[in-house]
Amino acid sequence: MKDFLPPPAQARAALAPLVRGDLDGERARRIFATYVWSWIIEPGDGVAGRLVATLGAEAALHEVIGGGRDGLARDAASISAKQWGEALERWRPRLGRTDLHHALDIARRAGLSLLTPEDPGWPAPLADLGDHAPLLLWVRGDVGALTRSPRSISVVGARAATSYGEHVAMELSADLAGQGVSIVSGAAYGIDGAAHRAALTAGGTTIALLAGGADRAYPAGHGELIDRIAASGAVVSEAPCGTTPTKWRFLQRNRLIAALADATVVVEAGWRSGSLNTAAHAAALSRPLGAVPGPVTSAASAGCHRLLREFDARCVTNSADALELLGAAPETLFDMPAASTRGGRTDDTTRVRDAMSYRSWRPAVEIARRSGLAVSDVAGILGLLSLEGEVIRGEEGWRRARSGVPVA
Repeated sequence: MKDFLPPPAQARAALAPLVRGDLDGERARRIFATYVWSWIIEPGDGVAGRLVATLGAEAALHEVIGGGRDGLARDAASISAKQWGEALERWRPRLGRTDLHHALDIARRAGLSLLTPEDPGWPAPLADLGDHAPLLLWVRGDVGALTRSPRSISVVGARAATSYGEHVAMELSADLAGQGVSIVSGAAYGIDGAAHRAALTAGGTTIALLAGGADRAYPAGHGELIDRIAASGAVVSEAPCGTTPTKWRFLQRNRLIAALADATVVVEAGWRSGSLNTAAHAAALSRPLGAVPGPVTSAASAGCHRLLREFDARCVTNSADALELLGAAPETLFDMPAASTRGGRTDDTTRVRDAMSYRSWRPAVEIARRSGLAVSDVAGILGLLSLEGEVIRGEEGWRRARSGVPVA
């Protein structure tokens, strides 16, 4: 065990330049144990996530090294004997790694920050990934960029993008970033790069999720772009420094792109594009999903058309459509008046507002589904909002009114 977890003083010295806030010996050991776990497992390992969540990083590490022979730990984490055996087979080959401290040296030289879920700057939406949530994040740039913007949208698409796709991605991202929406993407060639560049040009915030270590630019041809992202936003990875990207890590990285954003828009994607993997993660997380239509003759848009037809993605043609995925109109999203506090229903009323559209009629059942409230509660709130002139009722359901004047 001593080869993995150094004494508290040594752990504190190794982590102090990388971790924000007070770092006493106990916290240092806990974070260092989490760091060790990031070396042992591949991203998204649900068995490891469940074990660490149940026992804590240190105790979980003890169980792995000891083989968990008594079975109590795995029983507490609801891990079957078969899952435990398979997990040990995955993890044991990496237990003898000797480059842990070298990777920390790389992180310090690169000026990275290390975040764990106990850090105040940890992005809360990642918790929606459950057992598959990252154990830690490496951040190059502004840690505050992960939580600063009130709304964020991931803009993703094909690497082999057409001029049409790149143009749409730039227009969409620039408009959204100009309205205070944070743009999340993967720093790849094609649509990702176009989205990041447009957000930077508009003076907005953009976040890049990498499949390899945050200390190295990937792809290498985007080194300058990734430097620019880090200068004003954040470059993020869950992989230790020095880690090279693999196909599996790209697929797992996509779950972070989907989870970190409030909605996902696929601008251009082929029938088997990796962007569809990001879309699938967004759908699994119940995040709003949009797709940009393209020419029916373009293979580069076949994946987007598939999302529109098979995955109930919303058609997105401009930033206004994208903002509707967030439940608000562009002119009101970041300049909304304070919510009424009458009746003590402020939070639920806000959820109902967010679940409605200014353009589309939605039945009360659909509003209840989007807001996560009971239909009876939604009906009562809609009645109050109708009296205040905030919503309009029609034959097809309800929609938000653009003025606060009661409707006759």
